[in-house]
Amino acid sequence: MPFAPRALTALDFPRIRDALAERSATSLGVERARALLPSEDAGRIVRELDEVEDALFGVSLSLGGIQDIRDLYARAGEGRVLSGQELLNAAYSLDGAMTVKRAINANSRGPLREVALSLGDHSELVRRVLSSLDRDGAVRDDASHKLRDLRRRIEPLRGRIREKLAATLDRWADVLQEHIVTIRRDRYVLPVQASRVGQVQGIIVDASATGQTYFVEPAAVTQLNNELTRLILDEEAEVRRILTELSGLLAADADLPMTLATIGELDLIAAKARLARDWRLNRPQPVTDGTYDLREARHPLIENPVPNDIELGETKLLLITGPNMGGKTATLKTLGLAVLMHQCGMYVAAASARLPVVRDVLVDIGDEQSIEASLSTFASHLKHLRFVLRHAAPDTLVLIDELGSGTDPEEGAALAQALIESLLAQDARGIVTSHLSPLKLFALETPGLKNASMSFDLATLSPTYHLQVGQPGRSYALAIARRMGLPENVLERAEQLLGPDAGLMERMLEGLERERAELATQLDTATTARRDAEAELARARQERETLEARRNEMLAEAAQKAESLYADAIERVRSLRARAQEDSARPRVMQELRELRTAAQKARPAPPPAREERGDPIRVGSRVDVPAYSATGQVLEMRGDDLVVQLGVMKVGVKRRDVRLKPEPQVKAARPAFTGTSPTTFQNELQLRGLGAEEAVEELRTAITEAHALKETPLRVVHGKGQGVLRRLLRDYLKTDKRVESFHDAEANQGGHGVTIVNVRT
Repeated sequence: MPFAPRALTALDFPRIRDALAERSATSLGVERARALLPSEDAGRIVRELDEVEDALFGVSLSLGGIQDIRDLYARAGEGRVLSGQELLNAAYSLDGAMTVKRAINANSRGPLREVALSLGDHSELVRRVLSSLDRDGAVRDDASHKLRDLRRRIEPLRGRIREKLAATLDRWADVLQEHIVTIRRDRYVLPVQASRVGQVQGIIVDASATGQTYFVEPAAVTQLNNELTRLILDEEAEVRRILTELSGLLAADADLPMTLATIGELDLIAAKARLARDWRLNRPQPVTDGTYDLREARHPLIENPVPNDIELGETKLLLITGPNMGGKTATLKTLGLAVLMHQCGMYVAAASARLPVVRDVLVDIGDEQSIEASLSTFASHLKHLRFVLRHAAPDTLVLIDELGSGTDPEEGAALAQALIESLLAQDARGIVTSHLSPLKLFALETPGLKNASMSFDLATLSPTYHLQVGQPGRSYALAIARRMGLPENVLERAEQLLGPDAGLMERMLEGLERERAELATQLDTATTARRDAEAELARARQERETLEARRNEMLAEAAQKAESLYADAIERVRSLRARAQEDSARPRVMQELRELRTAAQKARPAPPPAREERGDPIRVGSRVDVPAYSATGQVLEMRGDDLVVQLGVMKVGVKRRDVRLKPEPQVKAARPAFTGTSPTTFQNELQLRGLGAEEAVEELRTAITEAHALKETPLRVVHGKGQGVLRRLLRDYLKTDKRVESFHDAEANQGGHGVTIVNVRT
């Protein structure tokens, strides 16, 4: 069942279509915009929303200049010959459509690419038309060989005729009205005075409007004029033949109707995207559970609207009460327009929106008194309400404005309550607005029905247009009357007539409003406190970033200083190496190298202590006693509670609990270093196990420098086996150091793959 036209009109949807039409670039798009209707096809709605998103963020559609050429196509199909300008318009429009298709294919990987598949290939027609016609729509000389030949003959012939007539001007000067050669009825003639026309031998071709001049074709050019006329007639026949052929090509283009329909579709998509950008609309998300959830929803046709949250789900019907001009109807229309726009594949006026696909929007909005049909306002409402009740269902949206108005308040309230009960029984969703107080009490006690009101500024007695869900609205009739200056005795009498129940209701609502105002104040205070806390947090983060930046600067300065010290050390090593060439200087050189290394170690910060597994000091490289084998070995690998220990020439697997850590014979230095018993003894073993890659390479570089300076070789580098990562990195470095002559694994009983023997050039 299509959406009722009355619902679209009542919700001002034609104004939405007008806004789309204003943003369309072609008449095809305007036509599609003005005919736009909501769809019930959920898949189609999602696809159209995807297309709008693609037009917003993917492809910029430019459709200007493409015309609606359906009439030209129809006339050509009837066998009519189109003018050159009409054929040009068709060619330019089809060329524009193909340009749009190329742009979409080049820039879109989304749904617009699928839409563009329906744009046909009209390149042959466009090529023929543009090669046959000039910019003014005239047929070009080279449109055919025959036309080119005819026009090449016509122009020289015109020249000969003009020359021949010009030669007679002086001879006929006394009978001519003007001393010129002119053209009448496509023939070259001379203007002769009417009174002396008998003195000229020739054919009278035409006369002036006054009868004072006759245009005479001299006999000397009659044959030439006849030849020119024949050529012109042949030229016109050839031009008509070419236009007929081009018109036939247009009529035979079977893809043209689909291309024009697709251009209209693309223009509508582009208009939706422009409207979304201009009105700051957002994409709605479809739901299948029948709930409505709009955040910061606003009426798109109201200037500077107040946003409100609207939610329907467990609350099937929202009853909005309160004074006139408070925004009840606008809120009701906001929801209705969001639903219609969503089901037209459009973005909606809300920060976020989750909407179902409905079968129809059932409305009763506004006063409709029909004199011709003898219907009062109330009767008109009843007519629409009958339609609403007949079609209300879970997949419809019901929007009823001023329910129960137009008749006696008591009867109107009873009828309104019965109607709401029926809508709830039919599981319908929607919004109902009313002034009737009994409905407020009914909403408090009825599941699925919830009170709501539009907030009101008590100080100024003016609406704020904010929707307040959960609280019924007051009419403020007496308060507004008092503000407007009605006599106090009249107002007091009115309060008496209202009775205690009515007064109780107003006092209850007044109390609720006071509590809401107090809660709002507390919320503002909490919001301010939270804002201050967030600002304080931001300041703390800024200070932390400043300290971090300062720390990085200090580290950079320290690194620069270390580089300088390192350069000085290298220079000293080079100097010591030169001195070491003398055997007598070697003990002194050795001592200075040790002092240099000691100073470097003191300058560096101590490394963090090695992490111990589960608090156990045993780690890779530790010396352990293995009682089961009555031997001492070195831990090569650790796999949880399983250890791999090197015992002489063999490796054994043991449990952690089956070994005991063997105390180190002496306290190790903070960094691995060469040790010796005397200033003149070089210890050639370098322990690198447990070091990081960069640190290990640096230690190896230093050791090679000392060994090379002291002409000590080979160097025994202990790195352990493990996964082989450190071994590979160290060997990669050894390949690049020119001071290294060769290197290889140690013997199996001397460490095997866990030790590299380095031969240093001396």
